Amino acid sequence: MSTDASRSGAATGALLLCRAEPDSVAFAAQLLREPMLLAGAGAGAGAETGAGSGAGSGAGSGAGDAWSVLVPEGRPWREGGEPVDRVLTGWATALAVGAPWPVLALWWDADRAGYTLASGFRRPVGYVWLANGTPAGEGEAMRTFAARLGLDPVLDVQALDALTEPDPALDATARLRALLAVLTRAGVALPAGLDPGEPADRLRLAAQEQRDARAVDWPGWREAVRAELDVVDSDGRLSRWRPWAGTPQSRALALAQLAAGLPLAVLGARRHSVGWAAAGALLLAHGALGLAYEVVRPRD
Repeated sequence: MSTDASRSGAATGALLLCRAEPDSVAFAAQLLREPMLLAGAGAGAGAETGAGSGAGSGAGSGAGDAWSVLVPEGRPWREGGEPVDRVLTGWATALAVGAPWPVLALWWDADRAGYTLASGFRRPVGYVWLANGTPAGEGEAMRTFAARLGLDPVLDVQALDALTEPDPALDATARLRALLAVLTRAGVALPAGLDPGEPADRLRLAAQEQRDARAVDWPGWREAVRAELDVVDSDGRLSRWRPWAGTPQSRALALAQLAAGLPLAVLGARRHSVGWAAAGALLLAHGALGLAYEVVRPRD
């Protein structure tokens, strides 16, 4: 049986993969108010690929996709004793609702390992394996996962379905590595050393060695807004969703973030959950920023 003590032990680790360039991820990640390291994790990012990521000669048609990886310090489960899966689900949900790109949370502890995929306002989908590799999820989750990421409905789905079948040769860590191997065809290429099964300390050391790594910390509201404005032209595809855009999309997103953030913040407070509380706070903050920007600086 899982215990809070085992989940907060040295073997616990987590990664957040965002399907966007690091510049687009940095601002949303700051609002989580959790110290993290951010680096590129796409096949086109130029980062050296780790053996555990499964990247290599089979990168496939998605090699040009933009991906980033966030490596959290892990205080909620290391110091607060909160289950890592609950924390990561809250963070992934907040990041995905706060931006128009999906977020994949990978997590593991002494008892289990799994993933959560969050995309917009849709219900997150995930899968869990026990430490020895025993599947403990619904097979339909894998097919939903593949569809939301645009994976091949035949080859990739077959590979994912195999991960839902018993296999004594594959433990939970091996299952996550196999999942990442499938994702190379969607452009994922984790930097060297960011391997499932590693504890949080080693993951951070590996992330620090990447040439494009940067620290993501809460800088205060003034610097946060300035950072958001600095990337206004960094991704034209996302500009209509940003707070300063003054478009129907930006206003709708801000209102949706406020509507989703309040119940999440209340849920986090009731459950004493750092992950869900942070998710609610992020959504409330980002939504309020979007509406406040239009009041303070309306477009012509």
